[in-house]
Amino acid sequence: MTEKAIVVHEFDRRYSLADRVLAEIGTALEVLSGASRASRPNPAGPYMAASAPELSQAEARHAAGLMRVNHVGEVCAQALYRGQALMCKETSVRKVFETAAQEEVDHLSWCRDRIRELNSHTSLLNPLWYAGSFGLGVLASAAGRERNLGFMAETERQVEAHLERHLTDLPAQDSRSRAVVQQMKEDEVHHRETAEQHGGTPLPMPVRGIMTAMSKVMTTLAYRV
Repeated sequence: MTEKAIVVHEFDRRYSLADRVLAEIGTALEVLSGASRASRPNPAGPYMAASAPELSQAEARHAAGLMRVNHVGEVCAQALYRGQALMCKETSVRKVFETAAQEEVDHLSWCRDRIRELNSHTSLLNPLWYAGSFGLGVLASAAGRERNLGFMAETERQVEAHLERHLTDLPAQDSRSRAVVQQMKEDEVHHRETAEQHGGTPLPMPVRGIMTAMSKVMTTLAYRV
């Protein structure tokens, strides 16, 4: 067998569900431990304490709370999309979720870095957020291709609005946090449009309302814990 044939055989190998579940456990541990690293440069640029914007203690605490909320949102998005991809049978659709999840790793890393710069911590409830979101992703995938993609589109639509509010709420001089949030917002718009282009359909109003209520609980807790 030629080297090329061996490579093709490896790419064509079909992993069992058990293999994929074990891989997801590994990914979850990587995300929750903070070991994941961004593939793109931080939009805020390298951190230099001497030139960092001056924030009062209250402003730094508020900015850290908002960035902690954003970090939790990315933990949830990572888990949600990986859960949606896990049970998705269509390769092209699964690729949409996997690509979005990979880009969310950048957001995770950028938010975590900014939280550390502000001398604060990520949410202590991250394992809970991850597990719940992964479960929701698996349930969404069971609803069919259009609803699965529609769930992604609605998630991103709500995140866009949430990030827009944070651009208003962050301290005016906190240019580093703003740079991160702005890039995140642009990426989320792209994720929503991709989901819609691949056939995502709008979710029923009651489902959208439940998603909004769940998001409110998450953001309220994550800001403080």
